[in-house]
Amino acid sequence: MARRRTQASKSEASTQKVLTAALSLFSRQGYRATSMRQLARRSGLSVGNLYHHFGNKEQIFQRLIDRYWEVLLDPDLPLNRIFAAARFPDDLEEMAAAIDQVVTDNAQSILLIYIDVIEFKGKHIRTFYEQMADRFRSAYGDRIDEMKRKGEVAEGVDPLIAVMLATRWFFYYFTVEKCFGVPMHLGLQPKQAVEEFAKVLRFGLLAREPGASDLETESRLGTRGGKNHVDEVRRRPDA
Repeated sequence: MARRRTQASKSEASTQKVLTAALSLFSRQGYRATSMRQLARRSGLSVGNLYHHFGNKEQIFQRLIDRYWEVLLDPDLPLNRIFAAARFPDDLEEMAAAIDQVVTDNAQSILLIYIDVIEFKGKHIRTFYEQMADRFRSAYGDRIDEMKRKGEVAEGVDPLIAVMLATRWFFYYFTVEKCFGVPMHLGLQPKQAVEEFAKVLRFGLLAREPGASDLETESRLGTRGGKNHVDEVRRRPDA
C-alpha cells in the first residue's frame, strides 16, 4: 500500500512538472512551435515518460485549458462569490477587482485561450463559452426577475446581457493591461477606467429627455442612428 502511494505521488509530481513546463513554453512560443523534446528537457523527464503520462502533446494542452476552467468554476473563487451574491450592478467595482486578480494570477493560462483560437480555431475553449450564458442565467436569474418586477431596469433592456457584457469587458481590459503588456491602453489608470465603464453601464450614454418613456427614448436614439435603427426599434416585441 505504501509503495502504491509512493508511486502515485511520484506520478503526480511528474505530471505537475510537465504541466508547469508546458504552460511556460506554450504561453511564450505557442503550441506548434513547442516540441515534446523541449517539454521533456524543461520538465526533466524523458520523452517516453511524457507519452506515458499524457499520450500526446495535445492532451497536455487540453489539460492546461481544463485546469484554468477549474479555477474559473471554483465556488470559492472570490469572483464566483460575487456572482453568487447577485448584487449586479451594485457590485461592478468589486467584480472588476476580482477579475483583475484572476487575470493577474492566471496570465499564462489566459494566453493559452488566444493560442487556441489562432492554432486550433477555438477547439478546446468552445464548449466553455457556449455554456457561459447558462451559467450566468443560473446565477442571476432570480435577481434579474426581481429587478424587472421592481422596475429597476429600462424597458427592453436585458440585465443578463449587461452582466455578461460587464464581465467580458473587465476580462478584456485587464487582459490587455496585464497579459498583452499594454498599460493604460484606454489612456486611464485602471481605477479610472473601471469607474468610467461603471458609469456608462449604470447610467447610459445619451441624456434621457425629462418625462420621456423608455419607448420614446428608444425612438429618439433610433432616429439618431438612422432609419434602419428606427425600424429595428419598432420591431422589438416590447415596443
